[in-house]
Formats: sequence, C-alpha cells, structure tokens
Amino acid sequence: MNESSNRMTYLRKPLYVFSMLALVLVLMSGYGDSKQALANENNLSEIDSELLYSNTVQTNQLEPDYVTRLKEWNDAGIDAAEATLVIKAADIKRHSEGSLHKVGSYAGAEDVLIWNNQASHWVEYEVIIDDPGLYELSLVYHSYNNESASKNYRPTIMAVQIDGQFQYREARSIEFTKLFKDELPLRQDEFGDDIRPRPIELEQWITRSFKDSEGMYVNPLRWYLDKGKHTIRLQTQESIAIDQIVISSPQSVPQYTDYLAGLPGERNGSGEIIQIEAEIMNSKNDVSLQMAVDQDPLVTPNANGKQIFNTVGGTRWEQGGKAITWSFDVPKDGWYKIAIRAFQGYQTNKRVFRTIYIDGQIPFKELEAYPIEYASSWQGVTLQDADGGAFELYLNAGEHSITMEATNAPYASILAEVKDTLLILNGLSQDLYALQGGENDVNRTWDIENNFPEIPLKLEVVQQKLKQIEQEMIQVNGRTDNNSQMIRSAISDVEAILKYPNDIPYKRDNVSSVQQSIASVQQPLTQSPLMIDKIYIASIDDSFPRMRSNLWERFQNSMNQFMISFNDERQLSAGDDQVLNVWMAYGRDYVNVLQDLADQYFTPETGIKVKVDLLPDENLLVLANAAGRVPDIAIGMTEGRPVEMAIRDAAAPISDFPGFEELAAQYAPGAMMPYYYADNYYAVPESQQFNVLFYRKDILEQLELEIPTTWEEVLHILPTLQQNGYDFNIPTDYLPFIYQNGAEFYSPDGITTALNSAEGFQAFKQYTDFYSLYGIKRQVASFYQHFRDGVMPIGLGDFNMFLQMSVAAPELRGWWGIAPIPGIKQEDGTIARWAGGGQKATMIFEKSNKKDEAWQFMKWWLEAETQERFGSDLEGFYGIAFRWNTANVEAFSHFPWQAEELNVFLEQWRWYKDMAHVPGSYFIPRELNNAWNRTVLDGHNFRASLEEAVLNINRELRRKAIEFKYIDEEGNVLGTYDPPMITEPWEGAKKFVR
Repeated sequence: MNESSNRMTYLRKPLYVFSMLALVLVLMSGYGDSKQALANENNLSEIDSELLYSNTVQTNQLEPDYVTRLKEWNDAGIDAAEATLVIKAADIKRHSEGSLHKVGSYAGAEDVLIWNNQASHWVEYEVIIDDPGLYELSLVYHSYNNESASKNYRPTIMAVQIDGQFQYREARSIEFTKLFKDELPLRQDEFGDDIRPRPIELEQWITRSFKDSEGMYVNPLRWYLDKGKHTIRLQTQESIAIDQIVISSPQSVPQYTDYLAGLPGERNGSGEIIQIEAEIMNSKNDVSLQMAVDQDPLVTPNANGKQIFNTVGGTRWEQGGKAITWSFDVPKDGWYKIAIRAFQGYQTNKRVFRTIYIDGQIPFKELEAYPIEYASSWQGVTLQDADGGAFELYLNAGEHSITMEATNAPYASILAEVKDTLLILNGLSQDLYALQGGENDVNRTWDIENNFPEIPLKLEVVQQKLKQIEQEMIQVNGRTDNNSQMIRSAISDVEAILKYPNDIPYKRDNVSSVQQSIASVQQPLTQSPLMIDKIYIASIDDSFPRMRSNLWERFQNSMNQFMISFNDERQLSAGDDQVLNVWMAYGRDYVNVLQDLADQYFTPETGIKVKVDLLPDENLLVLANAAGRVPDIAIGMTEGRPVEMAIRDAAAPISDFPGFEELAAQYAPGAMMPYYYADNYYAVPESQQFNVLFYRKDILEQLELEIPTTWEEVLHILPTLQQNGYDFNIPTDYLPFIYQNGAEFYSPDGITTALNSAEGFQAFKQYTDFYSLYGIKRQVASFYQHFRDGVMPIGLGDFNMFLQMSVAAPELRGWWGIAPIPGIKQEDGTIARWAGGGQKATMIFEKSNKKDEAWQFMKWWLEAETQERFGSDLEGFYGIAFRWNTANVEAFSHFPWQAEELNVFLEQWRWYKDMAHVPGSYFIPRELNNAWNRTVLDGHNFRASLEEAVLNINRELRRKAIEFKYIDEEGNVLGTYDPPMITEPWEGAKKFVR
C-alpha cells in the first residue's frame, strides 16, 4: 500500500469508530434512558459494567488483583488449609529450554538448586494436596554470586504460576530480597566528614514468605490449592540458589489484648532503658537504605556543621517492602515499651506506616501497619494504642531484634479505586475523541443526554468514586492532606463538566485535566519516607528521654551553622601546586567515591596527589576562568560546555596528548562529535544517554502486534493501538529523524546549515507528521507512569526510564522489554537507527599549569577499569537506580545486565551520533523547536516553517563566524570548522554482545 492510501485508511478510522458508536447508541437509546434514570437516583453501583467500561483500556489487569481474588475465595467459603508440605528445590519436573541450573552444594547446604540465569527462565515442580484450601508459600534461598560476573545488588523477582495460571496480578512479581550491612567503622575525609560506607552482603540462607513486591500487603500472599496434583512454576531473570519451597497453613497475628493474655500476668519493669543508634543497622534488605546527615541539636552524634552520618532513612526509605533491622541486648526478663525519635515531615499532613517485627515476628495486629503522624520537626513516637497507652511487650533476657518495614497497605484499596476511576476516564476520553474525530467543532450542537447518555453517566460514576476515595483517604490519614485536596479539586472539576452536558464533547481537555489530577496522587500514596535518629526500649516503669529540641537549642544550633558557613576550608581549590585540582559537577557522594578511588589507585601508581572538589554550579567555571582561578580538570560538564570554553581559549586541546587515539577508540565516534572544534578535540564523554524502544509484552500480545523495527511499521500498528485506546510515545526529538533520513545539521565546512536539503525537508516532514497527521500526543507528562499504567504500552524512553522501571515498577518485572528504536530501511537492507541523547564530559583547562598530570588523570578516570569501579561503588551505595551510565562501552558491558538488556543497548550504541557544536550552533535547537511549533501547533506548511528556521540559523551562524574571524565583513570565508561526518555505525560495540 502506498503512502497516500495508507494515510487515507488511517484518517478514516475515527469516522468509522464514530459511525459505529452512534449506531449502537441509537439502538440502545431506551437502555440508555433507563441507565440515566438510574444515575439520577445515585444507584450507580448497579450499572452494567459493559456500559461503564466501554471503550476502556484494560491495562495490565489480565488477572484480578489479590484483594479481589481473596474476596472471591472468602465469598465461596474457602478456608485456610491446615497442612504443611515441603518441596526440595532440586526435584524439578520440567524447565525452560536453555535454563542454566544444576544440583549441588552451596554455602554449606547440600543438594540445592543452583540457578544461574542470564535471561528469563522457569522451572516447574509438582505437589499433591490432600487438604484443599488457602496456603502460604515460602522460599528457603541464598543469593547466588557468580564470581565471573559483576556484583548484582538487585533482589530476585519471581513470577509464580499455579497449574499454568497466575491466580492474581501480584503473582507476576514476588520479591526475594538480599540482606546487607554497612562496612564499619566509618572512615572520614580530610575535612572530618564521614565517607559513605560500602555495603557488605550477608552470606546466609534466608526463609521468606511469598509477598508482593510493592509493599501493598502486610501479610504473606495466599494461594488456593484444591485436592489433587498441582504444578508450581517459578520464573525469574536473576540468579539464585534455592533449598526448599514450603507450603503451609496461613498464620494469624493476634490482637494486642490476646497477645497480653498469653504472657505472664505480672507487669514487672526491669528498670532499664536501651538506646539504639538507628544509623548502626544490623541488616537492611536494600542497599539504597542509607545513613543520612541531620543537623538537629538533639541528633546524636552531633554533626556540628559537618557531614556526620547520624540518622537513617529519609526519602531513601519510602518504598513499600524496604526494611531495616537492629539488634539489641535485654539485660533481664521483663515488660518493655518502645519509642522512636523520628522525622516525618516530607508530605504535609500525610501519615506513613511501618510494619514492626520483634525477633522476626509481628507481635500483634496493631503493629502490622503502625501509623506515624506528620510533624514539621523531629518528634518522639511512642508505640501506643488509640487511647494513648503505650504498648507493652514481654522480652526475655538476651539478644533480640527489631525490624521496621515500610508498607502502603492502608492505601491499597484507595489506589485500586484510583486506577479503576482512571480506566473509566480513559474510556470516556476515547468516547469524546470518537465523537469529535479529534477536532473541536464549536458550531455543532449536541443532545448528549438523549443521544449519548452513557457519557454523563460515566462522569456521574467518576464523581461518586472520587467522593468515596476522598472519604477513605481522610479516614486512613486521620485528616485532609494534599492528596485528598487534589481529589476534592477533581470532584469540583467533574461537577463543572456535568453542569452543561451538551458541552461535554468540547471538554476533552478538561477530562484530561481531571485524569492528571487523579493520577498525581498515585505516586505520593506509594511513598512513605521516614528518618530515624534513635530507638528507645524502656522498662514500662520508666519515662523516655526528651526527644524534641527546645527553642533555645534550635536557636543556638542555627547560630552555630551560620558561623560555620564562613569556614573557607570547603571552598573550591584552584592553583594549588601541591595537588591536581579536580572539580566534579555531581553530588557529594560522587566526589567522595572518586577521591577514594584516586587515593587507592591513581596516586600510588603515578605519585600525583589529587584533590577532588564538589562543583555546585557549572556556571562557576566561567567566572573562575575570568578570574584566572580555574581547576586543572573538570568532570561532569554538560555536552556543549567544552566547545563553548574552547571557542574562548579556556579549554585545552587534547588530541595531541600521547595515548589520545587509544582512549578515543573506546568511545563511539558519534559520541566524540560534540567535542570537536577547529581541528582538535577538547573533551571525552564520561556518561551518555540514549533512547530505546520500551514495550509492554502483555498488551502487545493481547493486540497481536509485533515490535516495530521501522517508522513505517510504527504507522502500521498505530491504528490498532489508537482504536483500542492506546498510544505510542515519541518524544519531541528531531535528531533521530534528521540523521536517519541521511540529512546533516551542517554543510561540510560547517559555516552554514545543511537542513535545507531534500533529506532535511523529508526528515522534518516525517518528524512533524507524527503529531499533526497521525495524532501522536504532543506532550506526555510522564511516559513512565503512562507505560506502567498501560495507557502507552509502547514508545521511546531513555536510560533513566529503564532504571525507573527496574526499581519502581517491580510488579511488571518480566512483562516489559526494550528494543532498539525504530529506524529507516536503507537500500542495502540495513535499518539506520541513528540517535543521540546527551552526554557529560571531562575536560582540561588551558590555564592549568599541570596539563600533563591532568591528562594522566583524565586517561585513568575514563579507562574501563576505573569507570567500572566507580559505577560499582555507586550502585553499592544506592542500588540500581544509580547505575552509572558510563560512555565507556567496555565498562558498561561489565555491569550486571541481563543479556537481552545489554544487547539492545549495544545495538543502539552502534548508532549513537550527537550533534557537533560550532559558534552559533545553539540556534539550531531553538529554531527547530520554533519550526515544530509553527507546523504542529499553528498548522503552517512544514516546508515554509523549516525554510524560516534555516534562514534564522544561517544568519546566526554567519554572525558568529564573523565574530570569530571565520568570515570577513564582505562574506569571504577565511577559515572553516569542518565538523566530522559519520555515516557508518560503530562496530566497536559488537565484541561485547552476549
């Protein structure tokens, strides 16, 4: 099918959908009237779900969620079973082809399953059930560390099928965590600041119940097994060693009164107060649970203006399921009470919840999801009942543990209602799109209530659901907060839309606004940050120490902080002949990691002492250069900064340094382009971003769609996606279309732009047609959230999106994938996938008097071994969310990737190509964005829009060329830039493909 006929078929789709919808609604007019009457009587719960969810995107609800399934079982009278069965993990009945597993000894255990995965695989077991009912499952496991692979800090996520089916959605993502502790004692840097300790994995066998990965349920998940033989399939991407699978009767947690009744009746106190410094953790189940610094006067040890680790948690401890354990010794048997000195002031007026375990068990139900109230300052939190009486716990003499686990369980039902409401609104948005055909015809009149009664009906249902959500939020939280106020605002917006039903077809943007308001509460409800200073375990006869600082203490502390701020020991060093001065534009912990690596490896090898400073603002480099107080080397420079400095003779050329060719060969030629100017290179990239194609396996499988490899194939799947209420995400990034169509940003000499070529016009047309002709959304607030919810099951996202999905969407582990971005098929059959993404780089300053030493450091810093060490340390401190996106492909390939993930990144790496920079090149993105606005938003002709952009770009390039003596006033060319021209993909990444 040619392009014009394909386009006409595509454009007929909304009209076809509208016609069919109108026909169905006319035939159902009587039915619609009855439903409208039902809505008016507020009996909305009785509405036929087929009508309510018509044209609705059913995202990842391939199975009901756990709460729904558990209610079905309870309604059917299915009780808890009373039996225990043990399956040896070595007794595998079946497995996936290519699964690398064996039976052997591991970490002191014999005949265990050693499962070494490089991709997603499964194993199956069989069990015979004599006592039908609900069971809990638990796993006896040990993390598997392959000595030949990089350290992997990720938990193992498993999908669990019973008899070939997922019993509920949460079964797709069961998390088995690893345990870590911090390397102690803490070390200090030259300023007396603590250096963040490295994590040490605790090598031990762990028994853990099968629990959801989002922290939405406190208790283990339950599974229904009827009488007879069953198959249990475990599927995962991570390596793990497994000893046993235990199938047991569900355990119940007693109420507090029942707990008391089962213990000694005499309430005797021990006279002891035990204090635990919260930052000294016995174990944690995620490396991202970090020590933190706080300057409050009562926090111990007192920071006194320094970076002293004296607390734990904060925003690092907000994700459900993340737990910290502390150990303590009880001197004598007796009754004790517990208090926590905590800061919970991150979300105004919002409660957070913690599940509290003593010796690995929840003592009573009241501690399953214990609420901690909002306070704008540090507070003392005594574990107590609703009447304010402290909970009393009986502890025997000896060693004990207390564990606190973040949980979102009280918000689980609210979040389910929010998702359901968004489904209805998404369907309504598609209804309105079908009615309007994507155009707002204000001259058309509507009789919505009679002809399309289901539209206001859906809004009525949304209104009632939102009121219910608001009430539940206030009930769980104890008062209104920002989230309930956002829902209240959405209710008002729905009321305004319903006020004039015949205007609803013109209110699609208003409906989208309501969707955004409702969706905005999802993330805050799943965040429960908490910072802890100390935990007190006191005899019931004793009082806890004071846990709130007074006004005078806070005043004194503020004055002390003010005086310390004048201390110049932390000021950026420059011109110090005793050291090589390095300025780094990343966080303080990044600086400490690099300083530590330099002290351990670089200085002993070269004898060059290095001083790494934190550069808080990259713009300070311009001021420092003007003042003549520059560092020797700068790390973390944004992509355009090195050439900007080179144009002004502030950056040192590095092409002639010995070993430059060998260093540059480790990087994609397209990644080096932004640092070329005037026959020389002025920087080398240290990190880089690039887009890949994200896709939801479950939804594409439902729609029977293949993963597109070209933009032509994207156009082929778009009608199916949009007819089913989905969309494809394409960021407003012109660079891939320019390069894939064979266009270039500059003429060969670099003096003018080459965007006015035939290839340039074709590229710009293809780029803008996606938005103006094919209906791709022009702005997407959060592709991550849309992708996670299933509204956009496919689209382009960057490396950060990959990390976010890996960390914050564990329920989708194994149900999404990545692929190289679509491209354009060439005459030889290859697909050109050129794309950039943005980088940060390392550069040397021209005014440095240690250029040779700086070059030695630069080579050491950018070599694969150092980059791998740096990235491993960062991931050890913060988890996979901080995986270092090094531009060194060898170091990148050594990080703990799944083979299928790494190979996609490496394929896209071959086609990496950024834009070169010349004087005035900042006008190119500005003018191309203006041209996009004229074409897409204002409806101008694409050719005229690009021609105007080319005219403005050439004018600025000429002005700058005159300023820097490349053109004289008469227009004579005195010199040329000659930017590199790269037309072939880089083959250097191929050797790292697994």
